[in-house]
Amino acid sequence: MNAQVAAYLNAVGPVLCLDIGSGTQDALLARPGLEPENWTQLVLPSPAKAVERRVAKLTAARRDVWLYGGNMGGGFTRALKRHVEAGLRVSVTLEASRAIHDSEERVAALGFELRESCPAGAVPVHLGDYSPEWWDALLEGLGLPRPRMVLAAAQDHGVAPQGNRQARMDMWRALLARSSHPADWLYDSVPAGLTRLAALHRATGGPVADTSTAAVLGGLCSAGVRRRAARQGVTLVNTGNSHITAFLLYRDEVHGVFEHHTGMRTLEDYVHDLKEFRLGWLPDEQVRATGGHGTAFGGVSEEAGGYAPTYLLGPRRAFLEGQGQNIAPCGNMMLAGCYGLLRGAAERFSR
Repeated sequence: MNAQVAAYLNAVGPVLCLDIGSGTQDALLARPGLEPENWTQLVLPSPAKAVERRVAKLTAARRDVWLYGGNMGGGFTRALKRHVEAGLRVSVTLEASRAIHDSEERVAALGFELRESCPAGAVPVHLGDYSPEWWDALLEGLGLPRPRMVLAAAQDHGVAPQGNRQARMDMWRALLARSSHPADWLYDSVPAGLTRLAALHRATGGPVADTSTAAVLGGLCSAGVRRRAARQGVTLVNTGNSHITAFLLYRDEVHGVFEHHTGMRTLEDYVHDLKEFRLGWLPDEQVRATGGHGTAFGGVSEEAGGYAPTYLLGPRRAFLEGQGQNIAPCGNMMLAGCYGLLRGAAERFSR
């Protein structure tokens, strides 16, 4: 734990850091006065996985479902489709329907009914990436203090007429234009269009960020990465359960972002893409043509020397076995995003 983090925790109090992915939500309760080794660490199923299981149980029980709450990570739509295919009803409030699709027409086309009140006989199912009541009950049951601050990350595809893959890259370009320092990519005020992060921010009351922002900040928690990046450019690759994101780093600054879907292409395809990406030669439209999100560059530096040293993060980093060095910032790879959020918030606080 560096001096910035210690000062931040002493000023703020216990901080709950959440990195909410498609498969897991990783949690860190950082507490002042304790060594980081004694901070509570949890790797739990993602909120979307919990919704998926809840719907599956209601399908088996032959009960109709009413979804309420707000926007959150998807992944449970298949369970809802199976519910309808079983001859059961799915109804959803307008606000909660954003977790399924931004278009009301698309939601209705799936066979889901928009209803602002729970139909008779239906079972209410709450949607949301963060529930303060749930977390308070869990921490109390573990004998742990409630957080004074919650830092949270989730992936937001954004709302855009041109498609959410384009919206993702527009987000990265806006962040790179704003600052090359990823600590500045934590949102105290969420831009229009990032509706999932806006809902998460309303629920937590604290700064929020994209999960890939949390990952690159987590990579910079590794002393080895920082030392190497101080001398030459490096590539940090986060291979998540759904998305693979790579960053070009030099002296704590991000010079480029590449984003695709983890299981969509072969290892050879990604090795080729990353080689071209390091050289600044990989066009955004070429990545989109293969089903990915794209690339965004913020000023590739010749001084960085090619960004050849590569570091690997993420729950599916074994996919890139042999293509770089596995790292575990602060001793726990799955908690890299949580440590990254804490590092970013502490860096901003120190200013």
